[in-house]
Amino acid sequence: MKKAIFMLGIVSAILAGCESDEKIENQSEENATTDVTARRSCAADDVLKDQIAENPSLAKKISDIEMFTQKKLNENFESRLVNGVIEIPVVVNVLYRNSAENISQSQIQSQIDVLNKDFNATNSDYNNVPTAFSNVKANVGIRFVLDQVVRKSTKKTSWGTRDTMKKSAQGGLSPISPTTKLNLWVCTIGGGTLGYAQFPGGSSATDGVVIDSRYVGTTGTAVYPFNQGRTATHEVGHWMNLRHIWGDATCGTDYCNDTPSHNTANYGAPTYPHYSSCTGNPVEMTMNYMDYVDDRAMFMFSTDQKSRMLAIFQAGGPRYSFAQ
Repeated sequence: MKKAIFMLGIVSAILAGCESDEKIENQSEENATTDVTARRSCAADDVLKDQIAENPSLAKKISDIEMFTQKKLNENFESRLVNGVIEIPVVVNVLYRNSAENISQSQIQSQIDVLNKDFNATNSDYNNVPTAFSNVKANVGIRFVLDQVVRKSTKKTSWGTRDTMKKSAQGGLSPISPTTKLNLWVCTIGGGTLGYAQFPGGSSATDGVVIDSRYVGTTGTAVYPFNQGRTATHEVGHWMNLRHIWGDATCGTDYCNDTPSHNTANYGAPTYPHYSSCTGNPVEMTMNYMDYVDDRAMFMFSTDQKSRMLAIFQAGGPRYSFAQ
């Protein structure tokens, strides 16, 4: 049902923005704060909204990518694999003012380890998936390899969500080989934002994922309740074309048939079963990585989410260059 109406909602979903109790639109360095947040806030959809406002043709490109994705989901495609999985080199760009923000190599590696566990269903909490969803929990089959770490000292107190951290000319670090390597920026974002990602289709000059240094990995500066590395898992999901599970609208669509309709984002660690107010009052998949729950409460991707992610690596897809 969700898939049948996908074209109707593509552009409206793109323009809807990312909603939470701490909604951030057009955030700049000047209005950003550096308080540690107690509730997840992702700016990926807000950033996309801003990018479309600046470049209206991007909306058509995103729509075309969605059409390509849906077409591939109806085909039997084969992934380009390395020993059974797609392998993604990761460049970590660290922008720091002090030793705490200059996170250690071990903290960075702990984040890579989390990504590998979460995307290959070897996370220790994978078996906590309720029986009701056990038939759709997925091993995505994507491996992440730490390619290099680039560090740069800065005087900026926060970077906001306008991609300044991705531009060397503005004091940040420009991406390295963004068409073949996933660039991950670690910095103080501000404004209560844990992280954000660029969806497939955006400019390669700003492509990648941004995570606040306090929510990276499982050690060092990682702060509870976002100290299990799941912020990066969530944002990399966006980078691979996944939407928030509630579709960034009341009972919206994430274009996945096997994820129940959510009326809105969930926070904290909801008690199972948590019922939606959407049509049919389905039990929500609150433990999905694309909800807003705490790190300890998210531990699965669905089969349709897996298919969406793998589709973008197929010939003609927006991330095909990573799979060659």
